[in-house]
Amino acid sequence: MKPIVEYLDYRRYMQEFYEERKRTSAFTWREFSKLSGFASSGYLKLVCDGKTRLRGVGSESVAKAMGLTGYQAEYFCRMVEFCDAQTNEEKQAAYGEMCRLADANKVRILGGEAYSYFSSWINPTLRELAPIMPGARPLEMARMLCPSVPAADVRFSLDQMVQMGLLKKIESAGEVSYVQTDVGINPVDNQDHKAALNVAVRSMQKQFARLAADSLDEFDGSERNLSGITMGLDRAAYERVAKEMAEFRRKIESIVSEVKDYDRVYRINLQMFPLTRKLEENDEK
Repeated sequence: MKPIVEYLDYRRYMQEFYEERKRTSAFTWREFSKLSGFASSGYLKLVCDGKTRLRGVGSESVAKAMGLTGYQAEYFCRMVEFCDAQTNEEKQAAYGEMCRLADANKVRILGGEAYSYFSSWINPTLRELAPIMPGARPLEMARMLCPSVPAADVRFSLDQMVQMGLLKKIESAGEVSYVQTDVGINPVDNQDHKAALNVAVRSMQKQFARLAADSLDEFDGSERNLSGITMGLDRAAYERVAKEMAEFRRKIESIVSEVKDYDRVYRINLQMFPLTRKLEENDEK
């Protein structure tokens, strides 16, 4: 089987474990359930079919039955928590713990670096800020962020982006400077880990949305530009507006590409979301 850190769906891992054992022996679902300590012979088959889920200490019992020990057993249990999480925050916490386990045991989790980058607004902000503060220490950069953050968070973010190749670290005459590279975030081919990456991206979007709301009180109107339209649309009009938003973003990116020297980092949020249900949905209720 593939290393467990290449999995994000515990049901898929269990299914592939079962299939591999069955190829080499007379392994059955009954035996699998018995090894895991379950009275119902078909319980784990139902779990793998998505008709039920592991509960309580069930994940630990199944991990033991599959011969997982140490960090691999703990990774499996956190994988169960990730799959069964009810909120984005719970998923993010579980996946973050999976990444921590992999890192602590010097194994690479697919999509782990990208997940870590997109999990916090600090990372893309520092990627823009660090190059215009040559020689600055993490504490100085931390105080420049709005809101300010602990220097340790800045140091961790910078080290992570250097490791990912997103920033180049230059040391000269006892000072440290950073240069932004043209390297992008590597795409993740594994579908399970793409799902985890989406969790991190949604978390970052929420963080930036909260920062936008806070900016109404933190900055004078001359330093920010917030506006919006409340509108009625049908699907065709929605698609037209979405297309215009995409075109607007391309124009903004073109303007930004022409900027050679900048003195501040900004964020533009492009958002369009429902304020009501569709009329037919309301009629059905």
